[in-house]
This record gives sequence, structure tokens and C-alpha cells, in this order.
Amino acid sequence: MEKLETLFEHIASRINVNLKPMGLDVRPILQNAIPRERHLAYYAFYALTEDHPISFKFTNSNLAGTYFLGKTLVDRSVVYKSNLRGDELKRKGDVVEFNGVKTTLFYDEVIRVINSYLVKTLVHNHSKNPEIPEVFKILNTVAMHYSNIHGTTTEGVYLGPFSTVDFSVMHNCIVGDFSYVQAGDLSRVVIEPGHVWIKVNGSFEFHYVYPEGVVDEYVSLDEHGHVSGKFIEYVDEFKEDFVPVYSTVKPERLELAIGDGSYVSPYSVIKGACTIGPNALIAQRAHIEDSVIGEGSNAQENCYIKDSVYEGFNVTAHGGKVIHTHNGKNVFVGFNSFVHGTESCPITIGKNSIVMPHTIIDAAEPIEIPENSAVWGYITKQSDLETQCMDLDELSNASDLTLGNLTFKGDGKAFVEGFRNRIEHILEENGAYYDGTDDTRGHAQKTQDASFNILQPFQGGKDAGMYPTMTIGE
Repeated sequence: MEKLETLFEHIASRINVNLKPMGLDVRPILQNAIPRERHLAYYAFYALTEDHPISFKFTNSNLAGTYFLGKTLVDRSVVYKSNLRGDELKRKGDVVEFNGVKTTLFYDEVIRVINSYLVKTLVHNHSKNPEIPEVFKILNTVAMHYSNIHGTTTEGVYLGPFSTVDFSVMHNCIVGDFSYVQAGDLSRVVIEPGHVWIKVNGSFEFHYVYPEGVVDEYVSLDEHGHVSGKFIEYVDEFKEDFVPVYSTVKPERLELAIGDGSYVSPYSVIKGACTIGPNALIAQRAHIEDSVIGEGSNAQENCYIKDSVYEGFNVTAHGGKVIHTHNGKNVFVGFNSFVHGTESCPITIGKNSIVMPHTIIDAAEPIEIPENSAVWGYITKQSDLETQCMDLDELSNASDLTLGNLTFKGDGKAFVEGFRNRIEHILEENGAYYDGTDDTRGHAQKTQDASFNILQPFQGGKDAGMYPTMTIGE
């Protein structure tokens, strides 16, 4: 594994040039986060469809369990169980708008990953960077366990486990464990663990910081790169369920009634008595057990849904975990949220509600969230909702709000409408409203005829753990 070790050292040195002056040495993290034998055991696969442009180029990279759906260039990067979706790439001739100024793209957008290290990481696309709208680029970035990157141009950036960077352009930043950042262009900023920060300049700013000790209970990364906490314990419970899925070219699927217009990825896990309604989407590496997924609903990558009911048009964003929960229609569960009920302490979420990204609802008693609510923070009992839940209409009228560990300033109406518009966009893009016409086709319909192709790494010698240099197609 000589070349693989050289690659780790190369990535670490590049990132440390930017981040070591800020107090972070990534070398021990890179050395221990993935056991070396796993680089030999896993293979990469890529998906081909008629709806997504083909152009995958891997150069001397270590890849594992990958899933490509659009133009992607990977150069000497470790990509472990990643997705790099590319299903919303912009095309040559498209007109995009940034800050009220429109511009036409000169060529098709590509995802460009260079010298990076991504572990169990979704990348996504639809770049929000006005500097280079044709390129979704990730350079010397370390992104840890189950982190999410969306629409983001990053450079020397570290993302802690279960953190999310969303719609942001970041330069040489450190994002703490279980933090969510959507705050525009940031440079040399350190985000503390458990910080949910949503900011739109000139419009609003939302801040929530978890109480001391809470984040450490759910996710903690030591100086040697080892992760512990309730999130990892929960995910590890289902780790073996994915072994058969990733051990064959064409995974077997249990007999399952799937509604018209729906798609269940062959690289997801469906267990027990499950119902999948029409126009639903179950993405790669989603885990569904003994649950009802209603019409137009979706479970995005790295979701875990167990003993739960989705009435319809529900969105569970990347990394969301929903257990013993009844979701009314049009409920959104945000990125990496942990909605953990039990048989004796179930959770009910009323229709048209928004569970904010990186929310923890770990029920010690039955919890009922009213219809049309926004809910955030750390909740274990019904009374916690007094400071961590608000009617969306009331929030729309807010301009200066302090409630528990939450502070909000600005235009509440813009904040709520922004979320609602985004949820509607997700439903449309995923094909929740498909009516048989091309105009309403989304990811659930476009991916139904995908073919999956397998790559395996070298098994011995100095190239062990590496994949061959290749170009898939143009």
C-alpha cells in the first residue's frame, strides 16, 4: 500500500499548509479514520443513465462505493463510500443568476475533486459559486464521517463528523463536529461543534448552539481520528445490512410493492414490512425498516428510517435518522437530524412542519409537535418545545428573537419562505409530482433505468488499494 500511504501524506501536507496555522493537524485523523484493509475490500461503482452527461475521469485515486451520475473529475483523492451525485449539473447555454445578475454558461458544469479525502461523504452539486458557475470544485478538503457538502466550492476546509456545509463558499475553514453552516462566503473561520448557523446577508441570521456536553454524547472525534457517540453506535447497528448490497454486482432485492413512478436504489437496504408509495425516492445507502413511505416522499442518502410512517410528500434530507415517528404530510426532516422515538415514547410531527437541520429529538417520553411548526435544538421531553419550537406563521412575523439557545435577527418571512421554497424544489427535483409527462420527471423517474458498473482496486504490490487511471467517457 505504498502509493496509498504516499497519497495520504500528500493530502495531509496540502491541507496542513492552510489549516495548521489555525491549530489543526489533519495527519493523525487521516492515518486512523479508515482501517487500511478496507481500501482493499471495497469496490467503486458508477451509474449510467440517458439523463445525465457522462465524463468520469479517475487519476491514481483510491475510491470505494462511489456513485457518479454526471461529469466528474477525481485526481489523487481518497473517496470512501461517497456519492458525488452530479444529477443537477448545469448545462452549456443555461442562464444562471447571482445577486440579481444573469450570465450564460460557456460549458457544462463539472464536479472537480482534487487532493481531497472524503469519508462516507455525499458531495451533491448545483454550485452556488458566482466566480466559476461551471465548476463545482473541492480541493484540499477533509470531510469526515457522514459529513455532507452541497453546492459548495471549498479549498483547505475540514469538516468534522456529521457536519454539513450547505450553499457556502468556504476558504480555509474548520467546521466542528455536528455543525451546520449555510452562511455565504467564509474565510479562515472556525465553527464550534454543535453550531447551527444560517445567514443570508441583508436578510436574516439564525444561530443555535447546543448546550455544553450534548454534542460529545452523540458524536466525538479524538486526536487519533476515532469517532464515538450515539450517532456512530446507531449507524453501526445496521452496518452488516449493507455488506450483501456491496458484495455483488447486482444486489438482490426482496419482494416489495413499489408505487408507480417510484425508485428504490439497489444500493439501499429495505427490511421488514415496508410500503413504498407512488413517486417516492429511496436513495443510495438509505436504510428503511418496517416503515410506510407515502406518496411523493423521499429518503435521501445516508438516511435511516425505522418503525415510522410518512403520510406523503415528506422529505428526509441527507443523513436524517427517523425512528418510531409518525410524520404528517409535507414534513421536512433536515440534514443529519436525529428524530429518535421508541415504542413506548413515540414522536408525532404535525403536517407542514420543518425539523431544522441538525436537530436532536431523543424522546424520554411521548412527544407531539404541532402542525405548521419549526423545531430545532435538543429535545427529550414535551416541555422542551417551549423554547425549541415555534409556529411557522409566528416565526414569519419575527424580526428579533431570543429563545433558549436560539437567536434570530432579520426577516422571519424570508427565512420561512426560503425553507418552504427549498422543500418544494426538492420535491419537484425528486419527481414527487410526476404525472406521466416529461416536464414533471424527477430523480425517481430518471434513475429507474440506471445501469451500474463496477471497478475494483489493485489487491497487491505498491499499488494495493488504488484504482487504475481511466477515462470512462465523454
